[in-house]
Amino acid sequence: MGFTDELEPLHDEVVTGIVEHPMVAGIGDGTLAPEPFRRWVRQDYVYLVEYNRVFALGAAKAPDLGRMGRFAELLHETLHTEMDLHRSYAAEFGISEAELEATDPSPTTRGYTDFLVRVAALGTFGDLVAALLPCMWGFNETAERLAADGLPDEERYAEWIRTYTSEEFADLADWCRELLDEVAAGAPERTRERYRDLFHTSARYEYRFWDAAYRDEGWGV
Repeated sequence: MGFTDELEPLHDEVVTGIVEHPMVAGIGDGTLAPEPFRRWVRQDYVYLVEYNRVFALGAAKAPDLGRMGRFAELLHETLHTEMDLHRSYAAEFGISEAELEATDPSPTTRGYTDFLVRVAALGTFGDLVAALLPCMWGFNETAERLAADGLPDEERYAEWIRTYTSEEFADLADWCRELLDEVAAGAPERTRERYRDLFHTSARYEYRFWDAAYRDEGWGV
């Protein structure tokens, strides 16, 4: 049994919470009002900027050329393809590129991205992979569960579900899962426990990220 099989209960608990959250449930049935999703789209753009830094650090810390190349590819694809697609998708909700660029991170976005970049910069390659996995695995699993109940009539939400149930994204989630299994194999229990804690923290931030957009989280002062 691989290490990520041991993480399944943590993963399932968090994804279940995400799917049942009114923000995500509303995407699934098409009833979510546009404004919370607009907030999510803007915060996700801020997240993607920092996500690129994690990929860059992954390439720098990779222990071999194959993994270095894969992280370099992910960095290039995210910078030059995914972010362009995100801008196009945002435009469907009336969000301009200037608005995306001017978005201030919410407290949760700041906390999550600071956590990811700190782990990537100061931790081991395995730490980085453990913290990175919940985003890929969680989005794919969330979209798969929503798709199982049928796509919503709201095309923009249906497009979101199709994006994260695509073969390409599912393969990416599988790759990251396999990568964590590889780096955890033979690792001391204390190291595996650290990976488990990092994974769980990121997974919880995934839930909080949805919740923050739904609540229109602010700093208060």
